[in-house]
Amino acid sequence: MIVYYNDRYLSKDEVSISPDDRGFVFGDGVYEVIYYYPRQLFEMDSHLTRLTRSLTELRINYGDVSNLKSVAKNLIEKNNLQDNHATVYLQITRGVAKRAHAFPPKATPVTVYGSASPFHRDEQKLHNGIKIILLPDIRWSRCDIKSVCLLPNALGNQQAKEAQVGEAIFVRDGMITEGTHTNAFAVFGNTVYTYPKSNYILAGITRKVVFDICRQDRIEIIEEPVSQERFRFADEVFISGTTAEITPVIQVDNHTIGNGNPGPVTRSLQKAFEKIIGQ
Repeated sequence: MIVYYNDRYLSKDEVSISPDDRGFVFGDGVYEVIYYYPRQLFEMDSHLTRLTRSLTELRINYGDVSNLKSVAKNLIEKNNLQDNHATVYLQITRGVAKRAHAFPPKATPVTVYGSASPFHRDEQKLHNGIKIILLPDIRWSRCDIKSVCLLPNALGNQQAKEAQVGEAIFVRDGMITEGTHTNAFAVFGNTVYTYPKSNYILAGITRKVVFDICRQDRIEIIEEPVSQERFRFADEVFISGTTAEITPVIQVDNHTIGNGNPGPVTRSLQKAFEKIIGQ
């Protein structure tokens, strides 16, 4: 695999990251994952806009991220992934410095890493839907920053794996927030509800596309918290994310959603999304 590391393209085996890198020591960094559909880096500009915001919120001085668009394209080409489904991973940390909680000098170079990998699009989950579980949201209150500090997300996703379900959805103060790596939606009648954009959720790129589709197709979508009790008895539930796309949910904990099959609103959103990505 050819990766990008601090302005160089080299074999992944050649990369050597210092144990003093603040990304390693403190999780002091940010990242993005971009889906590559054959011949298309999906919503690349939106990902870079969000990356810029994350860098700004953590006060990591990287500057203009627009060069990373060509980095992503080069990684796809150098790994011969042009005709495949793939993901591009981009990460920027505050760099290498003596271990101290306070920031190192501003002149400290950041560490930039990028890679591209083949990705298997799970058609079965997209068609049949998944089961999910609800878990207490134990994360910090800046979930809007796409930080590499993902331990609560990893723990939650591991619980989902052990429960043999597709995702874990967090609950804060009795309200559904989002998944370990997805945004969550509930449908009542023909109206879609999702947690409002705030510091408690990540403003997902696919979430934004769902909003665009709803506006275009005149489906009402409301940013309003849904209680976990109401969520379990929604007419439809679905999640969205870069790799999840728009995935139907057919069971929440032990509660079957609707008749146990993906509902019409979710199917309509999926169909519109597939047109956008050219599938």
